[in-house]
Amino acid sequence: MKITTETQLRTLYGYPSGRAKNKVFSRLDKHAINFIEKSPFLILSSSNKEGKHDASPRGGASGFVKVISDSEIIIPDAKGNNRMDSLSNIIETGNLGLLFLIPGVDETLRINGSAYLSIDKNHINLFTSEQNLPKSCIVITVEEVFLHCAKALMRSKLWDESSKINRDELPTMGQMLKDQLGSKETPETREAMVERYQKDL
Repeated sequence: MKITTETQLRTLYGYPSGRAKNKVFSRLDKHAINFIEKSPFLILSSSNKEGKHDASPRGGASGFVKVISDSEIIIPDAKGNNRMDSLSNIIETGNLGLLFLIPGVDETLRINGSAYLSIDKNHINLFTSEQNLPKSCIVITVEEVFLHCAKALMRSKLWDESSKINRDELPTMGQMLKDQLGSKETPETREAMVERYQKDL
């Protein structure tokens, strides 16, 4: 049986209460700002007008996302593969969801808001400490912000040493792409890939 209505969903799960219901804010407080400033990694979720979704990882040194005010943050668009999935979605709909992570911390921070792309020099120059200046920045107006409980990361034991696999258990990116694309070229080694990526961080 499929769940197809909100009524069915709520009959099964019920409604949030207490902290889960009341923890959503429309502005960044000192704890949200502190979390962002200590986070070296986030996942950016977006969608286009047709409802096609995308989730993209973004990373940098802790504090790579700049807090401008209690309602505005800026993410540098670091060099990537030029697919532009997220950036195209921002142009189309301007809607974003962000999930901030801090290594070793099981709680996460969620932000939902509206966004636009900027090439304003005042925005670009916020990132002069980066190895490569971004060509553009993502300026986000915060609409919802809340801390997310630790359960998912606790279940996954994401930060636990016992959760790490032997890297040789997974093929290299070069090998996986060779297989997926049916290429006859010799796959790039992991060492060569890392060396190439280091130049473009």
